[in-house]
Amino acid sequence: MINYFSSNFKLGILGGGQLGKMMLYETRKYDIQTNVLEPNPEAPCKIACDYFETGDLMDFDTVLNFGRKVDVLTFEIEGVNIEALKQLAQEGIKTYPSAETLEKIQNKGIQKNFYKKHQIPTADFEVFSSKKDLISALENSKISFPFVWKSTTGGYDGKGVSVVKNKEALNDLPDAECIAENLVPFKNELAVIVARSASGEVKTYPVVEMEFHPTANQVEYVICPARIEDSVATKARELAVKVSEAFEHVGLLAVEMFQTENDEILVNEVAPRPHNSGHYSIEASYTNQFEQHIRAILDLPLGITDSKVGGIMVNLVGDAAHEGEVVYENIEKIMKMLGVTPHIYGKKITRPFRKMGHVTIVNKDLAEARKIAEEVKNSIKVISK
Repeated sequence: MINYFSSNFKLGILGGGQLGKMMLYETRKYDIQTNVLEPNPEAPCKIACDYFETGDLMDFDTVLNFGRKVDVLTFEIEGVNIEALKQLAQEGIKTYPSAETLEKIQNKGIQKNFYKKHQIPTADFEVFSSKKDLISALENSKISFPFVWKSTTGGYDGKGVSVVKNKEALNDLPDAECIAENLVPFKNELAVIVARSASGEVKTYPVVEMEFHPTANQVEYVICPARIEDSVATKARELAVKVSEAFEHVGLLAVEMFQTENDEILVNEVAPRPHNSGHYSIEASYTNQFEQHIRAILDLPLGITDSKVGGIMVNLVGDAAHEGEVVYENIEKIMKMLGVTPHIYGKKITRPFRKMGHVTIVNKDLAEARKIAEEVKNSIKVISK
């Protein structure tokens, strides 16, 4: 067994945002040395890693040279140079998840075709190389309104996705490679996080339910456990394991799903890293998702994924009318509430709908937790000076 703890071992993280910062809570707990590469010199990770380097995650040489300084490399964002990861793997530097796994996920068109090939249920779709091809398919009745438009690359936090209901809505779409997906009538949006260690140990977290903001296309509440039948939860966890096996990932894989009107489970998309749908686990689980990711990539025994208590996560996003130096209004009010823990990511500038933090609400009674979550949402405001 490699001695990771209080030793010269170095873990590299590509990306220095809030996911990296929360991963660093765990490396600090175990005294594991960390190097972070990130384009933004003021990123959240800066305060918590041993070595911080500013650089472009898509630049081959930057990623290669950074990777050569560490023993194991992971990432907290998918937009990284895959060719550099392949070169590092050839040089014997372990990268988890692997470049091969990331390559199948980074482009949503490739990801969707991967589901088709592996007989993983997903909404029907077509991939188009340009807006012109998409319009031509509409004119020839190969696809019809309404449909879900998704950019194949670069989408995050609700960006790069829109429901296209009519011809006028096409004007707002960029000219880029995209997917047109059938609009699925669904009861619930669910997610399951799968942990897989380097030697193949696999564990799933309980199914969570995601409630979305009506206009921003962002998750407002994550509820664990999801308020669904046990049989549906079992089906979702089994499907998540099937997806995990197909991708052969190491680390965490967040599998986002739809529960249809007749209780079928369809895979929407995946993220090969810790994920917004698992933030509740910091307070509510025996092993939170960030510690589990570290355990998995270092091939340590995976921790128990059960929840100690019901958990709800509320995203803190920038107020629609504010941009500038951030102020968290009424934070002291929510800190007085039962079972409430705020997490502030450390982004100094707020923008409309920018993710600035999250709040976890834990309670043995999930209905009570949901009530408190609503109160939190209505109390705290992320505004500018």
